[in-house]
Order: sequence, then C-alpha cells, then structure tokens
Amino acid sequence: MSDFPWPAGAASGIGSLPGTDIAEAQRIVFGELPDLPHLAELPGRGPGSEMIGRTAGFLVELPVQVYAGRWQIASRPSRDLRRTADLLERDLDQLTEQGDGFTGTLKVQAAGPWTLAASLDLPIGGRMLRDPGAVRDLTDSLAEGLRRHVADVRKRVPGATVLLQLDEPSLPAVLAGQVPTESGLSAYRAVDGPDAATRLRTVVEAVEAPVVVHSCAPDVPLQVVRDARAAAVALDLSLVKDLDPLGEAIEAGLGVFAGVTLPDSKKIADRVSALWQRLGFPAARLPQQVVITPACGLAGATPAYARKVLKACTEAGRRIAEV
Repeated sequence: MSDFPWPAGAASGIGSLPGTDIAEAQRIVFGELPDLPHLAELPGRGPGSEMIGRTAGFLVELPVQVYAGRWQIASRPSRDLRRTADLLERDLDQLTEQGDGFTGTLKVQAAGPWTLAASLDLPIGGRMLRDPGAVRDLTDSLAEGLRRHVADVRKRVPGATVLLQLDEPSLPAVLAGQVPTESGLSAYRAVDGPDAATRLRTVVEAVEAPVVVHSCAPDVPLQVVRDARAAAVALDLSLVKDLDPLGEAIEAGLGVFAGVTLPDSKKIADRVSALWQRLGFPAARLPQQVVITPACGLAGATPAYARKVLKACTEAGRRIAEV
C-alpha cells in the first residue's frame, strides 16, 4: 500500500490547457487523466484566468485590480476581481458536474506565495516582494483563501481526495535575488531558504490537504520544498543537472511529479525508469512515488497536441506500474 495520496502509476497535468471552452477542457482532463485529474485552467480567456489573476482572486481581504496591464493590490473589490470570481465559479461548476461520482485524487492549482509576491504590485508601486511585512500579510491571506477553496472543492466532489499544487516558477529567482525591480536596473533582495520555507509552510499547514510545489525553472530549491513539508515536488526532468539533491529528497520521502517533454509513452517511461535506476532506488517504489506529467503547462499548445501529451503521460504511468 502506497503512503502517497495518489494511485500507483498515476499521471496528471500541470494545470493550463489551450482554448477558452472550460467544459471541453475538463472533459479532456477526466478522459485522458483518469487516475489523477485536475481542475483545468484556461489562460487564453484573458485577465483573471491566468495564474496570477486567478490566484489573486483567492486572497482574503486583499482586493486586487488590473492597473497598466499588471495586477495590483486595490483599496476595494474591482470589476477585474468580479470577473476573476465569475470565471472560477464557471470552472468549479464544470468540475462539479463532470466529477460527479469521482472517488480518486483530484488536483487543484494556485500560485505560491513567493511567485505571487514577485508578481503583484503594491498600491504605491513596486512588487510586494520589496516589503517583508506585505509578504507575510499576503501569505496569510493566501493560506486562508486556499483553505476555503480546497474545502469548497471537497464539498463539490465529496468522494475526492484533494491535492493542492502551488506553482512557484519565481521561487529560484526570489532565493537568488534575481527578481528585477520595475526599472530593470536592480533586483529585489534575496530571500534566504528558511524564510522562503516558512512562508510556504504557512500555506501547506493551512489548507489541510497534501501539497505539491511546482516549478519548471532550473535549480528548484528542493531543501526549501522539503522544509515547507510539501508532499511532493513537480519539476522539469530535462532541467535537473545535479542528481544528488533529488536523490536525497526522494530518500526522505518526497514525491516527485516528473515533468517530461516527449509525447511518446514508451520514451517517457524509459527516461523516467533510467533516471530512477541511476538514483539507485528499488523499482517497486517508482510507480508509487513518481507521477508523470508534462514538463509545464499546455496553454500554448494546440488542442490535439495537448491531448496527445496527456494521453502519453497516462500510458507511460501505466507502463511504469507494470514493470
């Protein structure tokens, strides 16, 4: 029996898909990813459906608005925020309808606190990242909002085990002090690993659900992910250069959502299995501890290619489970 909150040999998507039809997108997800479906995200619908706007809509008592093409903290709820809430409600209604009777693990996604802090503007200008107090308030607000979101999804799909994915593409840059200021002439101060883990852990502990931290950037900070008490890390396997930290994380019990770019199930399975062998872990652990996913979101793909990639991931997961 696996200790991980997903079935052995599972595959999932990162979140985003092409197009603007949420009903069709959710049908594709449930059809091609039956073991670990997710709430589809369609950034092609515009502001409020992309990662930052969608996540900002979860914030509690921190309203936002679009100003000069960027999301910014606002003094009162805006039209942009109402549109974001409307889009999410439509998405959740489709999830409720198509997930009727579903009893497996179901994944939902949101930006993590550091990527949000590096992307949201303060009313006075500059990113929230510049102000440690603002980052703390943002994290607390996000934690409560995502707790409510997870609870809502549980009510809508009562047979599901909900898994939360925190998207943190900006986390490596935050840690390295490489998030540029508005002028582009300097960068915000680096955040140290323990502080980064503390904020992430605030969200992890609040949501009362297993959490996957996802970053398709190079140099994913695996120690920060582990210290945040996440259940798994999601990363792009092609960007993993140093295997030792990954091996240590797996040995410590961290699950891995292995992101791949090949739309061929045999090649995917062979690549993941070969990496697992290089790390020296027992073959029996592979289908339990590893979930196969695309390397990143699929919003920029054609619908046919997106479906092909998801199908290949599912077939690769089954190949790995049969070994």
